[in-house]
Amino acid sequence: MAEVEKDSEAVSLKRRGMLVVLSSPSGAGKSTLSRLLLDHEPELSMSVSVTTRPPRPGEVDGRDYHFIDKEEFARLRDTGGLLEWAEVFGNHYGSPREPVERALEEGRDVLFDVDWQGAQQITEAMGADDVVRIFILPPSAEVLHQRLKKRAQDPPDVIARRMAEAASEISHWQEYDYVIVNDELEAAFERLRAIVRAERQRRHRQVGLFDFVRGMIDRLA
Repeated sequence: MAEVEKDSEAVSLKRRGMLVVLSSPSGAGKSTLSRLLLDHEPELSMSVSVTTRPPRPGEVDGRDYHFIDKEEFARLRDTGGLLEWAEVFGNHYGSPREPVERALEEGRDVLFDVDWQGAQQITEAMGADDVVRIFILPPSAEVLHQRLKKRAQDPPDVIARRMAEAASEISHWQEYDYVIVNDELEAAFERLRAIVRAERQRRHRQVGLFDFVRGMIDRLA
């Protein structure tokens, strides 16, 4: 087998990381797809949120959440230290900015599991170039209804409310870069993984590419 001739100068290109934002209505399979993606993509890690609620049994600080008090949360929120935040049943949740920016600089990707409002906040905070927004749809309203009924033994009025919330969430689908219909889990995961791999090769994420190409053109000319 013939040896491949190597260039005298090594190519020094680094990749800037990206933020992968997944959203979907409840029951569309977003959490399962997120776990699969984290299991198969070692360069990807989940964003660990901060919260003001107390830890639940089995939760570990720094792994499940960063548990902080309301004063610290307010300080982060008011000084731009959070990419997105929300209040749920009197407790506050948010995505800290500093570890995300550090990951991007180091060429690592960060996964966010948020609703459409969180996706909007993250995009506004970081800019569209760093964010890849992916919306997960169920194959049909009927399938989503069956999944909600199967997943939790809720009374009909609660399921009806969740279906209404799903309709509201789905109405924002056009704000996303990609839409995946989760009709079959393995196929949906392969489509999701293909998006992530392709987005890593975007021109604006290749740090040093401009100088590399300019140098090549100068030598050729």
